[in-house]
Order: sequence, then C-alpha cells, then structure tokens
Amino acid sequence: MSELPPTDLAPPSVTTRLLDATDKLLADKGIRAMTMQQVAESAGVSRAWLYRHFPDKPTLVGAAIVRLTESFWTDARRELDGIDGFDRQLAAGVRIGRGAYDDPGTLLMRLRTDEPEDFAACAGAGVSGLVPDLAAFWRPYVDAASGKGEIHAAHRLDEVAEWVARTLISLGTMPSNTVNPDDTGDVLGHLRRYLMPALRADPRGSD
Repeated sequence: MSELPPTDLAPPSVTTRLLDATDKLLADKGIRAMTMQQVAESAGVSRAWLYRHFPDKPTLVGAAIVRLTESFWTDARRELDGIDGFDRQLAAGVRIGRGAYDDPGTLLMRLRTDEPEDFAACAGAGVSGLVPDLAAFWRPYVDAASGKGEIHAAHRLDEVAEWVARTLISLGTMPSNTVNPDDTGDVLGHLRRYLMPALRADPRGSD
C-alpha cells in the first residue's frame, strides 16, 4: 500500500472555518441577511458547535471584522518602524486603524456603508476581542519608548500597552466633538496633551 505524501499543512481550526464561512457570507449577503444557520452549514459544523464558539451573531461578525483588519496591522508594522517618536507612532496608528474601515472597495467599507447600524453593533462586539491583540501589537513599541525615556520607568508596561490599545480604539471608533480622528495633527495634539504627559509621569504619585 502506497504511503500518502507528507504535508506541513495543518487542517484549519473550527474557529478559522467559521470565520472563513462568515467572510464569504458577508460578502455575498451582508450582515442582516446572513444567518447563523448558514454559517454553520457553510463551515460544516452543527449550530450547537457554532454557538459554543460564538454565542450570538454580533460576536461572530465582530470577530470577523477584527480578523479583516489584521492585514492592515501587518502593513502598519512596516510603517510604524520608520516613524521616530512614540507619540507620532500612536497618531499614525489611529490613522492606519481607521484606514482598515475606509479603504475603498474592501468588504469592511461596503458593510459599513450599506448597513451602518448593524456594522456599528457588530464592530463594537468585536472590540472586546481586539484589545488583547492590539495591546500585544503595541507592546514592542511601548518597550522601545520606555527604553528611550518616553515612558516613566515605574510604569507597568503590560498595563501601558493595554491602555494604549484602549485609547487608540476609542480615538479611532468613537465619535468626538473635540478630536477629528481623520486629522493626524489633531490626534497628535490630543495625545501630546493628555496621554504622553501621563506616561512620562511617575505612576506612584507624590507618596
């Protein structure tokens, strides 16, 4: 009996299959018309198995939205590595993050334009999963900024990375009457007035 040729390709995980199916159905049907049953059937799993991974539709679509932005952050690393100054890197990060939703012709742009309320609800559900990933993305930049003295040595850098992630998500996704997230200079000024002084200060206070 002949042996099967060796392969280095592992089968995709259930989560990957579910998100792949979600991406395809979102492209074909949009958010509102897509059903959990369709996702389960397309991924070849039961509805019960789908709900074990994603308890509801907003959580599933939110996870898909987060995954669709990952390629932007891969490109972002190359851009951010060429920027001098942690504050400027952060301001660029807001612009790049918003670009993940605004690139003409992308699925994200089409969903946000065609179904803005459904998109906003699902994107919000996905943010909870985005915070740890975005914090991990920014951690090397936080470490580098600490090494340059841009962040006080007494700060816990894991907390700083999460704070940065939450700040950038807020600036990039939440409406504001005081900051224009599409104006990098405006974002940079906001970061320099509020975030950077806090990062340079001793977190232990005066005690």
